[in-house]
Amino acid sequence: MTRPELTRATLTQGFQRHYGMLLPLLAMAMVFALLVPLPTWLMDLLLVVNLAASAVIALTVMYMRGPLEFSSFPTILLGMTLFRLVLNVSTTRLILTNAGSQGASAAGHVVQQFGEFVASGSLVVAIILFAIVVVIQFVVITKGATRIAEVAARFTLDGMPGKQMAVDADLNARIITDEEAKKRRADITREADFYGAMDGASKFVRGDAVAGIVITLINIVGGVLIGWIEFDMTLADTLRTFTVLTIGDGLVSQIPAFIVSIAAAMIVTRSASKRNLGQEVLTQLTDQPTALMMTAGFLLLLAATPLPKAPLLMLAASCAGAAYLMVRVRRQAALAAAAVVPKGKAQSERVEDQLAPDPMGLDVGYGLIRLVDRKQGGDLLDRISNLRKQMAQELGILVPPIRIRDDMKLGPHAYRVSLKGLKIAEGEVMPGHLMAIDAGTVRERVRGTEAHEPAFGLPAVWIDSSVRHDAEHRGYTVVDASSVLITHLSEVIRAHADEILTRQDVHRLLDKLKERSPKLVEDVVPEVLKAGEVQRVLQGLLRERVPIRDLELVLETISDVAGRTKDADILIEYARNALARTICHLNKGDDGKLHCVTLDPGLEESLIPSFSRSDKGLPPSVPPKLQQRIVDVLKRRIEEAMPHGRGRAPVVLCAPQVRAGLRRWIEHVMPSVAVLSYNEIVPDVAIESHGMASIEGAA
Repeated sequence: MTRPELTRATLTQGFQRHYGMLLPLLAMAMVFALLVPLPTWLMDLLLVVNLAASAVIALTVMYMRGPLEFSSFPTILLGMTLFRLVLNVSTTRLILTNAGSQGASAAGHVVQQFGEFVASGSLVVAIILFAIVVVIQFVVITKGATRIAEVAARFTLDGMPGKQMAVDADLNARIITDEEAKKRRADITREADFYGAMDGASKFVRGDAVAGIVITLINIVGGVLIGWIEFDMTLADTLRTFTVLTIGDGLVSQIPAFIVSIAAAMIVTRSASKRNLGQEVLTQLTDQPTALMMTAGFLLLLAATPLPKAPLLMLAASCAGAAYLMVRVRRQAALAAAAVVPKGKAQSERVEDQLAPDPMGLDVGYGLIRLVDRKQGGDLLDRISNLRKQMAQELGILVPPIRIRDDMKLGPHAYRVSLKGLKIAEGEVMPGHLMAIDAGTVRERVRGTEAHEPAFGLPAVWIDSSVRHDAEHRGYTVVDASSVLITHLSEVIRAHADEILTRQDVHRLLDKLKERSPKLVEDVVPEVLKAGEVQRVLQGLLRERVPIRDLELVLETISDVAGRTKDADILIEYARNALARTICHLNKGDDGKLHCVTLDPGLEESLIPSFSRSDKGLPPSVPPKLQQRIVDVLKRRIEEAMPHGRGRAPVVLCAPQVRAGLRRWIEHVMPSVAVLSYNEIVPDVAIESHGMASIEGAA
């Protein structure tokens, strides 16, 4: 390494090691500037630095994607306010001490030029400009930013419980991982801290505006007295010199303050987005061509008045042209999206390729393409990829790749989930809006487009992102459109996991297990059980949302029983008994208890013969009226017990001999209700019963 490179590397390392001392040194420098008069050249430099730093702050706010990307803004806002006040004191000292000898250049050339050039050499113009800037700064920007910061801080703090509940709900639904949940909780805390700090820092901005007015008045009065008494200047010269210098000093400090105040107002009114402010504003303003066409018509009406016609006609033509181009571009984009064919696909596709349906598919309307397209900020593809990993961890199955296609036959905001080419679910989401879900905790309704959450059927409202904090404050759980779709898709996968599991998937799972337990797989498959028989057992478990991650335990259990029977239903019951701890864990409430509804012992005894399997594996029939009465009373008891589980359905606890048959009875009426047998309850699980179903209770 050469000497220049070595020196440069040494300096870089030294700066990185000690750059934390920069802020303390700046604070000491500001104290020094308050006590010691500064030369005019240094004052010019500091005033320019103040102006440049204000511009950097404002532009940074415009280009960030969310408030938390500039979480140090409250501290910087406080520092810039103190820096301006220090400069005010230093320029005041120079004006009052040097004006008699140096005249208009007493406080440096920057103050002189602001007092003369900006005001066009007119004292009256300078006073009017300064007054206008002060009024805008104090009455409009600062006061508004202070109020917005107060409201944002209050709504953010009030909305924290709702946001935490949304994170917990996503975590419980396995939409996010534990690490993602920790990150989102940390972001919620940081957001609350940020808006709380902004609320306090905005008070300093308002105080800075008041101080600017007071300092200006003191400078004028004090300067006139000093010039008239100490410097023997005439009253006219004194007024002109000190007023121009004071106005220049006021402008050179208030203009940066004005810029920083606007940045403060923008950052507290900014919602999180995947684009910067310029892109977002331009996109939203040009998102409605109808509005531009109506604006063009309004301008044409104004052109019929005595107002100047040239600018009105030019703007009307511009608005109409922009609206026409937007409509045309949208139409072409929709047609292109419908007709797009990946490279090489047209040549490789054959008629035979159309014989096999897609394992899973997601068809979306053209309005949802933005959720899929990464160039438009869409993250649906990444979320689906994470969902497949999550399902592997949660259920132990390999979810096939989900093919996403746009379908012009669907509504613009509609989507359809298909399994092997057949529709199994559908719904609608509104991209660009948020869904406020009423989980039973809403204290006051919020305005928006009424809807239902597609996964669980909860009442919901589509709202604009600007009222998110208000909705969370009222008790809603607020999620974006992609999260709504992914949650629905995850529930669809859980409900149809048994259909998703194919024979090929079973072979893959067995091959993976063979890497850990080769002897077990060799002894069981195909000597004791064939792959198809193992598949039927696994499908039976998944049909009731029992994970098959512990495939080794399942295989060991059913292989021990397979010597006596190969009836899939019996093997499933034995596998469930082996997975008892997992089943109890899945059905426990938030309080750690297993909330349940039981069957009357006499009713159970009468049903056991009906559910006892014959040699052919078929149970005797049960009278339909009796079956319906039992289902009705169970449904009633479950609905009565629902509040005890905090909105979560209790399980039905019954004898092992009737469990499978009872589950088949209620699965079409109450698909989310689990039916457990006494054998599936582990000793360390607390049980709380909330009712008993009996035929007498149904009367």
